[in-house]
Amino acid sequence: MNYRHAYHAGNFADVVKHVVLARIIEYLKRKEKPFRVIDTHAGIGFYDLAAEEAGKTGEWCDGIGRIAGAQLDSRAGKLLAPYLDAVRAVNAGPEIAHYPGSPMITRHLLRKQDRLTAIELHPRDAVQLRQCFEGDVQTRVIELDGWLALGAHLPPKEKRGLVLVDPPFEQGGEFRRLTEGLERAHRRWPGGIYALWYPIKDRKAVADFRRSLADAGIPRILDVAFEIRPAGSTPRLDGSGMIVVNPPFTLEQELNVAFPELHRLLELEPGSKCSLSWLAGENRDA
Repeated sequence: MNYRHAYHAGNFADVVKHVVLARIIEYLKRKEKPFRVIDTHAGIGFYDLAAEEAGKTGEWCDGIGRIAGAQLDSRAGKLLAPYLDAVRAVNAGPEIAHYPGSPMITRHLLRKQDRLTAIELHPRDAVQLRQCFEGDVQTRVIELDGWLALGAHLPPKEKRGLVLVDPPFEQGGEFRRLTEGLERAHRRWPGGIYALWYPIKDRKAVADFRRSLADAGIPRILDVAFEIRPAGSTPRLDGSGMIVVNPPFTLEQELNVAFPELHRLLELEPGSKCSLSWLAGENRDA
């Protein structure tokens, strides 16, 4: 699977991922103490939806394009507001012409005492990312393999925060690397919140991934799965998921309110579903 992000910015998977990201950050802000967000595969930070890459696929039209101007249920709308505010902050008017990547959404939501570490391996992308945050004392941009950050950069000095792992899935073995990376990171910082993105395409690989996490011995793992169409006869990107370790106690309830509304707007074919299930810990499915 090739997931070069400039082609997919603002698509349904971004919407789901960034809603989860925003809700976790909003929870961390409940306490006055500072926290740090570590984004291990940060990308370029900012995407022009009129550029060649995004225009070639047009995926954003079935993602943020369906959400931005939609009439939302009042409870869901309140929960989605921090995310949508971050999207509007990079657009001059009501039309959606640009989309913020995860580091820019994170930075929009931070308070003055909080910090962001944005990590990107690709040299050209790292330059663009650094330009996005030039002069910003709350953000540190590092050109580095994001998988290494799961060891060298943990735990952060703040002792509170979130690690977002959003690999491109451009090569084989990414599910294994996610599991191994999480196990390594959790040993170094068991109290941190971790959010790991994954594609729902190869259903067997996804099932194996979930089983490996359930067997990892990590106490609290919530699996957030969001499909836009049911499985077909050939592999395709039918949905995406987020694995959240040590999820805020509010997250499950919030997503149970917001996700049905998102699913109503983003579903492409009937018969798809969104679900939250515990792979380990409280309320684990039998």
